[in-house]
Amino acid sequence: MREHSSATTRTAEPLPSRYTGPAWGLLGILAFSFTVPLTKIAVADDGFTALFVAAGRAVVAGLLAGGALAFTGQRCPQGRQWIRLGVVAGGVVAGFPLLTSFALTEASAGHSAVVIALLPAATAVLAVLRGHERPPRAFWLTAAAGAVAALIFAGFRGGGFGGPHWSDLLLLGAVVAAACGYAEGGLLARELGAWQTISWALVLSAPVMVVLTGISVAQQPPAGSAAQWGAFAYLGVVSMYLGFLPWYRGLAIGPMTQVSQVQLAQPVFTLCWAALILNEELTWATALGAAAVIGCAASAVRTRLRRPLVPDAPRGERRAGIPRAESTEQPQTARTPIR
Repeated sequence: MREHSSATTRTAEPLPSRYTGPAWGLLGILAFSFTVPLTKIAVADDGFTALFVAAGRAVVAGLLAGGALAFTGQRCPQGRQWIRLGVVAGGVVAGFPLLTSFALTEASAGHSAVVIALLPAATAVLAVLRGHERPPRAFWLTAAAGAVAALIFAGFRGGGFGGPHWSDLLLLGAVVAAACGYAEGGLLARELGAWQTISWALVLSAPVMVVLTGISVAQQPPAGSAAQWGAFAYLGVVSMYLGFLPWYRGLAIGPMTQVSQVQLAQPVFTLCWAALILNEELTWATALGAAAVIGCAASAVRTRLRRPLVPDAPRGERRAGIPRAESTEQPQTARTPIR
């Protein structure tokens, strides 16, 4: 029994390695980094309304999610999980897409990246409040430095704030909404699975999104160009669905505070794509700013939690930041959904 227990502990330690969660998270962030420039394309020249882009892409993703859930025969969430899925849906299915779509009718892609650069810090705070993680002081120092570096980098590339505007309030609201959806979704992914969490959130919000899409079509029938339809397709299939699969997997592996900091790379990616897609100028300052931002993100990811989530958790689980649900007493229940 003693040997069996020791073997179980050894399997808990590499689940995951210290960089497994951030690696999955970075893959999701790479997918999300196209969202702002492609949303800007979709709402340009009155081809699509902001409401159609935000709600319609959720409908597209909801169809994919419903088909995946039905095909694989997933069991329905239980009890309070539906309420928590409502938080995820309100944050990442409705809140962030709606607020950013309306903001991008006025703000530039670069300017939007300035505000969205605050998302890693906001997600880390929500992860501490909801996930009860306790990162050390070194983490908060590197996270704060990363947020400042990302704001400076995006500000120089995007032209800065240029004075407060109503679109800034919308973008700040989008940051808060996304942070709530990320933190709650990361916790739910440990129970339901990564792709199942976003799938159920999309299905839960589908009736409202269908109604909003219908209203937007009735007000102004979509008449976008081929490029705008292509941007809309990416937003629906990747930004709204496929990108969340590696992102929530990374958050579920965790620790969420560290994984959230890979979002510091998003403004770097976003402004590079904006330069390539929207023909914005690239300068040597971009490379220096990108190096500073990514360096801060790497430093934050390398920090370890100061103390375990659960005081009596085994040593291997304390190092990995794995919650009590993934203890050696319940190895299969906790590990299977994340996989």
